[in-house]
Order: sequence, then structure tokens, then C-alpha cells
Amino acid sequence: MQKEKPIRILVEELEKKTLSPYATLSNKSKGRIYKEKKCEIRTDFQRDRDRIVHSKSLRRLKEKTQVFFFPLGDHYRTRLTHVLEVSQIARVIGRALRLNEDLIEAIALGHDLGHSPFGHIGEEVLNKKYKEYINSGGFKHNEQSLRVVDFLEEGYGDKKTTGLNLTWEVRDGILNHSKGLKDIKESDLNKISTFEGVVVALSDRIAYLNHDLDDAIRGGVIKEKEIPKEIVKKLGKDSGKRIDIMVKDLIGNFLKKGKIGFSSEVEYIIDIFLTFLKENLYYNEKLRGQEIRRIEIVISNLFDYYVENPSSILSFVKKYELPISYKSWEDALSFLPIRIRYVCDYISGMSDEFLLLNFNETFIPKPWQI
Repeated sequence: MQKEKPIRILVEELEKKTLSPYATLSNKSKGRIYKEKKCEIRTDFQRDRDRIVHSKSLRRLKEKTQVFFFPLGDHYRTRLTHVLEVSQIARVIGRALRLNEDLIEAIALGHDLGHSPFGHIGEEVLNKKYKEYINSGGFKHNEQSLRVVDFLEEGYGDKKTTGLNLTWEVRDGILNHSKGLKDIKESDLNKISTFEGVVVALSDRIAYLNHDLDDAIRGGVIKEKEIPKEIVKKLGKDSGKRIDIMVKDLIGNFLKKGKIGFSSEVEYIIDIFLTFLKENLYYNEKLRGQEIRRIEIVISNLFDYYVENPSSILSFVKKYELPISYKSWEDALSFLPIRIRYVCDYISGMSDEFLLLNFNETFIPKPWQI
């Protein structure tokens, strides 16, 4: 009697038969940093997705800012719901183009794991503080997301200190998915090595432009009548309609040109869209100036405190392997670049609430008791 093939092999054979020539096949992955025995049921990309879903860093995203800091309402987006919306949009596009949905989902769910508390404001403050101490490098959430999956998450495989040990393709998509709130150029997309990764990068933009505007309208920060007429005319009045048009434009443009990207007409509207949100939401000094300065004060003071008092983060850094050249973590933290990197690790991993709790514990005087 012929032995049945493992389910994983059957799935990989199905991928080869049904997916587009542009798709990334699971059995053609460039592999992991550390070799592991294959799963009998799941493909490598399915396994990556599951590891991300079960990670602590994904769960912490539910308490991290997307746009509004500590919104008093259940329906505003958090960083976690943003990630879920990116995944949904990207999978719709990937399915239409017959790309590898498992790879798309893994990249989408993992792309913001290293994002700081308090959104892009927190990221900018961490980057600024890093550069005050170190001349080269800085803090970028996409690079931090890769550091999370490679190093800071609990280990898988034979070694338990290797992070999630994800495949090369997922790691590439996570690293190259974003330029933050800057314009995405074709040269940026060319850095991504898979079509699935490009789909996630563009879906990230579709998601945050629309749900950030939706939340701004819900919160009374922007009125519907203030939306530029070019956006309304081309993309529609509500977020569902706008997402639908942007997704279909991206799919249609690929089917015509064999290249993933928006048509020039929709790309022009997206530039208007991003500029509008920057001026009226993200960096609106009149609306958000005071709260932005408060966040800068909180993160900056905590950063300096941890740098000056490295023992405060000793229990955090002891979880990770010592560099070979150091005898103890106390010795390692005496080397400024290592200390600064771990301060960034510690603060960026915090939820909004945990960050404020640490600030209060560190700087707010306690009532005196006998």
C-alpha cells in the first residue's frame, strides 16, 4: 500500500497548480535563519503566520495607538485593528491576483510588531532620542519589527533564543513594507522581493488613509464637507467605497501592465489624500499640538532615565543571549550603543498604558505615609 503524502506536500503541489507565475511558492522559500524540521500539515508560510498570531508582540498592539491617543470609545482603531484591516485588504488583492495568501497574511500580521506606543509620534521621538546619543542609525518601526521577530520574541526551533525564526520572504516583507507617513515611490517597492510583499505595502496605505479619515470624522476632528473634492469625486464619500475603488484600481492596473501599483490617476489622488491628512490630522498643531508635546515629554524623560539608570531595564535585557564578548549584562550595558538599543527595545515594546504607568512610577511623587 502506497504511503499517503503529508498534507503539507499536497498543499504545496496545489499551490504550484493554481497560483500565478508571479506568486511565491511555499516550497521555494529561501528558508529560515536556523534550520527546522518541516511541519507535516502546514506550509512554511502558514507556520510563520501562526507564530505571529500567537506572539506577545501582536497581542500588545491592541493597546497601541493608531491615530488617537487613548480614545474614549470602542470603535476607534488601534494598531491591532489596523493590522487586521491591512491583512483583509491584502488578502482580497492577493486572491484576485492568485498570489500566495499565506505569505501575504504573515507579512501583514507581522508588519507593525515593532511599532512604538503612541503611533508615529512615538516613533519620531524614539528616533530623535536615539540620535542624541548615537551618531549613526536610528529608530524605525519597520526595522524594529524585524528585530522583534528575529530576536525579541520567544524562541522557536532547536534553540529557544532565536525569535520566531521566520522565513526569509516574510522577514523581507516586514522590513521593507513602509516609509511611515512619507510618499511611497516605485524605488521603495522595488526593494521588496516578492509580489506578496508589495501587495501588503500598498494595502497598508489603503487601510490607514481610509480608516484614519473615518476615525477623524467619527471624532469630530474632520468634517465630511472638508474632504477635498478630488477625493470625493474619484474615490467616493465613505471609506468602504474608497477602499473598493482603490483595490479594484490596483488589481486592474496589474492585469493590464503586469506590475503591482495604482494607476497614475489614483496615485495622484492618493498624494492629495495623504497631504490632506498630514495637514488636518497627523501634524495639525492647532488640534494636536498640546498632546503631541506631552507625549514627547513622557517618552523623552523615560528614555533619558533608562539610559542613565540601566539597572532599571536589567530584568528586561537578561531574557536575551549575552554577546560573546561580554561577561555579564552589566558589562554589556556599559557599552553605550547596546544600552541605547535596549532602551529602544524596551520603550517601543510598551503599550500606551504601560508607558504612562512607567512614567508615573518613575517621576510622579508618591503621597508620604508613616
